[in-house]
Amino acid sequence: MPFPQVVAVVASSPAEMAGLAPGDEIRSLNGVVPRDIIEYRLLSDEPELSLEVMRGGLLREIELTKDAGAPLGVEISSALFDRVRTCDNHCEFCFIYQLPKGMRRSLYVKDDDYRLSFLYGNFTTLTRFTELDLERVITERLSPLYVSIHATDPDLRSRMLRNDRGATSLRWLDALLAAGITVHGQVVVCPGLNDGWNLADTLGGILERFSALDSVGVVPLGLSRFSGEAAMREHTQTEAAAVIDIVEGYRQVFLETIGHPMVYLSDEYFLLAGRDFPSIEAYGEFVQHENGVGMSRLFEENFLGRSLSTEASRGGFFQSVDGAPALGYRAPTFGADHAPVNFFSRRSDLPVSILTGHYGALVLTPLLARTGLADVEIIEVENRFFGGNISVAGLICGADLVAELEGRDRARRYLLPDVCLSEGRFLDGLSLADLPVNVEVVEATGQALAAALHLPNNRAELVGSSQ
Repeated sequence: MPFPQVVAVVASSPAEMAGLAPGDEIRSLNGVVPRDIIEYRLLSDEPELSLEVMRGGLLREIELTKDAGAPLGVEISSALFDRVRTCDNHCEFCFIYQLPKGMRRSLYVKDDDYRLSFLYGNFTTLTRFTELDLERVITERLSPLYVSIHATDPDLRSRMLRNDRGATSLRWLDALLAAGITVHGQVVVCPGLNDGWNLADTLGGILERFSALDSVGVVPLGLSRFSGEAAMREHTQTEAAAVIDIVEGYRQVFLETIGHPMVYLSDEYFLLAGRDFPSIEAYGEFVQHENGVGMSRLFEENFLGRSLSTEASRGGFFQSVDGAPALGYRAPTFGADHAPVNFFSRRSDLPVSILTGHYGALVLTPLLARTGLADVEIIEVENRFFGGNISVAGLICGADLVAELEGRDRARRYLLPDVCLSEGRFLDGLSLADLPVNVEVVEATGQALAAALHLPNNRAELVGSSQ
């Protein structure tokens, strides 16, 4: 098992005062070899610490004293020190199977690890969950977790996961909920497989067996041109509308039965069906925001400068874990080695173009018109790299931007949402330096776009006067 390696030490922290340094390999804390960042955090919370450290091939012991619960003050190299528990399902709709060859290795890792569910909000099917895992989750209160349900009928779920354990693994969900663990669910809907009556049956099964779930997101499958599954296809407009009708009906049933609507639809369904998004109140605390649920409505409200009673939730707990690294799971937009080399100044005298995907264009076009910004150009970047029905801004690749921007006027501001980038790179490995024009990267929030467009703070009033 690899050991956690120190990559940075916080100045004036207990770790620095005790002599820990980048490159040190932590072999144990108080005689215990930690398996992951979770156990490391629990051990390092102790006020008296004895660390075994390997430095330069020599094993040494470092003693330190600090306040109980105070951060140790180091960043370490990985979230998991033992092996990532990989997924042994073979779902037809799995997007990892739909990736082309030649991308960075981390994109092909198919995990089904409850620890990554807790730390980063990754969804797990529980097919590799064990009694020992259950004991640890309950004992250490690893909550919330995120579980892929897809179907509550055992045969259908087993078929969708292409794994016999899929028929029985939801028993762990029963146990987690019974122990008071907060769990968010997900149903990926595949046309002709688990939609229609089967979707209604799944929602009924959730009401009957898993009504203690905190939320359930219903999302459409993503289908790239590299999918080799003949049975997988995109939703039609009629099918998308049918999914909306089924879910909306069950939201009312859940509201009347357990006091809250439970089930939330992905924004894509309303865009596919050509229907308006629900009101801002319908999304509650936006607990499924990272699953594409309520993103558009929240973006709109924040863009218009309206005050909200809540902010969008972020899946996982990793931000509160001292030293938890994001690389490989939640890598930042820019890293130390990938600075935004052609970040453009926000000059207000230049015409503006916004780069986005098909869905982003559907949301932004009417929104900009309502705020009197119809002269702002929206460039809808076709996703030729992935193809299929991949239309979200977060999957825009560098090669598609190059094709779209080649020959365009350089005397413009080109705004690009930051969700396209990870460690300064697009999914296809290109960087901002490879683009033919200067591009300004903007945080993918309504407030950030409004600021980039130099909108006044009273922009909500402007909307009223323009309607």
